[in-house]
Amino acid sequence: MSDSDQDFLARRRALRRSMRTRRRSLPAGQRRQANQRLSRHLATHPSLRNARRIALYLANDGEIDPGGLLQHRRGRRWQFFLPALDPVHPGLLHFVPWRPGQPMARNRFGIPEPALRGRRPAAWTLDVILMPLVAFDDAGRRLGMGGGFYDRTLARFTARPRQPRLLGTAFQFQRVERLEAAEWDIPMDSVVTD
Repeated sequence: MSDSDQDFLARRRALRRSMRTRRRSLPAGQRRQANQRLSRHLATHPSLRNARRIALYLANDGEIDPGGLLQHRRGRRWQFFLPALDPVHPGLLHFVPWRPGQPMARNRFGIPEPALRGRRPAAWTLDVILMPLVAFDDAGRRLGMGGGFYDRTLARFTARPRQPRLLGTAFQFQRVERLEAAEWDIPMDSVVTD
């Protein structure tokens, strides 16, 4: 690995550490208000207007919470999915049908996920995938937690005839002027913030 590659990775680690710290330190009242604003913005977002199959995530590590979107589902035919770690192909995700109150199990990172039972739809058949962000820029570049799960999973969609809309979700303070993209980064279609 060259010095420039090491510098690039060091800058990403430093930004990730800084943003995660800031995210986790947000006071509860501000977090609650931000989550409510995010939910309203998501509910009126053009990508969700005609969507039926929506993948979201359960907030973890101070992430902004898209769960308030559930309150806006009345009169809509939304089906929700959550990411689950692929037990056969490490580093990949499945998107599993989910309803509030469904039994969950914690994965190896301690994040609750639905059981991988029965048939799962192919991820590329989803209409929208909401993705948590650590940082983002206006060009659609995102910095995630560093495991590469979303990037590896989404990279498999390129040969598919149909692709879900990729919406990043974040607190507005997570926006940076410019993110350096890694060759494996999958860009987002847009970002929705509080």
